[in-house]
Amino acid sequence: MLNIFTLVNGRLFQEEIESLEELTRFQPIWVDLQAPTVEEKRWIEQHYSLSIPDNAMDDDIEESARFYEEDNGEMHIRSDFLIDDDENPRSVRVAFILNQHNAQLKSQGVLFSIHDEDVPVFRLLRMRARRAPGLIEDAKEVLLKLFDADAEYSADTLENIYDELEKVSRQVLAGGVTDALAGAVLAAIARQEDLNGRIRRNVMDTRRAVSFMMRSKMLNAGQFEQARQILRDIESLDNHTAFLFEKINFLMAATVGFININQNKIIKIFSVASVALLPPTLIASVYGMNFKFMPELDWVMGYPYAVLLMLLSALGPMWYFRRRGWLK
Repeated sequence: MLNIFTLVNGRLFQEEIESLEELTRFQPIWVDLQAPTVEEKRWIEQHYSLSIPDNAMDDDIEESARFYEEDNGEMHIRSDFLIDDDENPRSVRVAFILNQHNAQLKSQGVLFSIHDEDVPVFRLLRMRARRAPGLIEDAKEVLLKLFDADAEYSADTLENIYDELEKVSRQVLAGGVTDALAGAVLAAIARQEDLNGRIRRNVMDTRRAVSFMMRSKMLNAGQFEQARQILRDIESLDNHTAFLFEKINFLMAATVGFININQNKIIKIFSVASVALLPPTLIASVYGMNFKFMPELDWVMGYPYAVLLMLLSALGPMWYFRRRGWLK
């Protein structure tokens, strides 16, 4: 899918392009390629003289391969954006290309973004730019606003994580945690821990991208201040992710503690049962001895007497354990 965005009276308008002829009729500030076909890439290359690298969306994490400027003035930024999906939270690699110096190319002042799937942050920016005139001024502003929206999206996701952990916390701290509940709680904690880790990696990546833009001296004074504000927001998100990691570790330890308590109860029952059966075993062992002279061997009530004696010797310890509260 190939979408272009033009700026009219301070508002961002979207057009879906289905041919090269349609592309030549517009003067966009942002060209968004979502899972582009070979033909759509060819349109971009033919009209803008822009070559999209084959490895544009590779998972290379080296800064030299993700943030660099070509000799022809094209600036390349590869950044990850979070998708908070209930079943499969993930990060999507987006490749940005911006030519702001080479006036000989039609791509000057146009931001190109290439990605494999729709990104919630992109939808958020498009919605805001349509409703708020003056929000976007140029292609650099689009890129900054995307990173700003990404930080905000991460913040909203962190709030959702905290709400989910609060639900888990109430379940754990209410007591009476069964093995089944403990398993469900551990699964929920693991999901939130994974999402929290993804957010931390995502904001770290955003920080690197914004810092690169600031170092490249491509921003004017107002945009530079916006970039500094984004970095301050990211710093606060870092602190919040650290807080959530501590909460997750506490809930994990508390849940494992309840599991250990349940296991100890089972072991205690077996221990009590073993001790309670020791006296009957001793009595049975005595009467199993092969001595010639044992008074009870010729006694008519010898067998009932031995059984009753073993029963009383078992009930005695059980009564004592219950009185001491060891069976609870």
